[in-house]
Amino acid sequence: MLGQADRSIGLTRGLAACFVDRRDPRFVEHEVQELVAQRVYGLALGYEDLNDHSDLRRDPLLAVAAEKIDPLGERRDEDNRGKALAAPATLQRLESAVDHRGSRYHKVCPVVGLMREYLIKSAVRTLSKNARAVIVDFDATDARLHGHQEGRFFHGYYRDYCYLPLLVYIGSVPVWAQLRTADRDASDGTVEALEQIVPAIRRRCPKAKIVLRGDSGFCRDGTMSWCEAHEVDYCLGLARNERLAALLRPTMDRARIRATLCGGHTREFTEFGYKTLDSWSRARRVIGKAEILGEKDNPRFVVTNLSAAEYPPQALYEDLYCARGDMENAVKE
Repeated sequence: MLGQADRSIGLTRGLAACFVDRRDPRFVEHEVQELVAQRVYGLALGYEDLNDHSDLRRDPLLAVAAEKIDPLGERRDEDNRGKALAAPATLQRLESAVDHRGSRYHKVCPVVGLMREYLIKSAVRTLSKNARAVIVDFDATDARLHGHQEGRFFHGYYRDYCYLPLLVYIGSVPVWAQLRTADRDASDGTVEALEQIVPAIRRRCPKAKIVLRGDSGFCRDGTMSWCEAHEVDYCLGLARNERLAALLRPTMDRARIRATLCGGHTREFTEFGYKTLDSWSRARRVIGKAEILGEKDNPRFVVTNLSAAEYPPQALYEDLYCARGDMENAVKE
């Protein structure tokens, strides 16, 4: 079933076309597509480590799925007989070729730009060509480390050594997954990702409004300025501070009065123009939520360039911004 699904969407076939194969065809036992299929199918089945392929290369079902002509390897040399698929060392050379380009031992090399373009195109292919709105969710998460891996860094928020991959989703479909070390801002690389993703969406959905959505970790002037310059809308969380709290105070007072009359739980919304003292290049529209949860205040802020006529404060916060929780579930999966 996995092989049939792959042949239907052409994933490994398209990925294999992103490699340059400099091997002498007289001595090739494993075609690039077979190698890619073996590795991708192994990952899809839960075998993340290359070591697993010491045993998997004997698996006739995996060999048939990867379309090996001789699934039992009966025509191979005596040492590899019965092992139709590639050994871990062969797969390791395939994966590490990006770091050893030109090496005599790494003759199957990926063209990274083609691979990135193909993966983005495969993701946006799930969108309807007539879509009127496409919401692009950005998030960062922790990939915990359990040893002295290269680039390990202790992240205070996650309280552990980890990497900090950048993830981008459209709905439940991953569009971008970039491995990064954790010694950086969560938004690092956002603009570079947008420069690749937005043109692909516009080619697929020329009539669609594109909305960037993310938490306060992605609320950076460079990102918002790029969106404004390229006609991309955004809805981003904004970390609270004393100036924002002061602007929200009249609305918070009204919410407290209403909470006293209505059982202790209520929320009010407001909006105002806001510009940071030095980090923002211009004033922007900010939505403030004044929420009372019993004896606890729960103020929240969102910055956006969406129009007030189309997205009034409460609808923008509750219907658009809070819906990013569905994407967070996809990240957890």
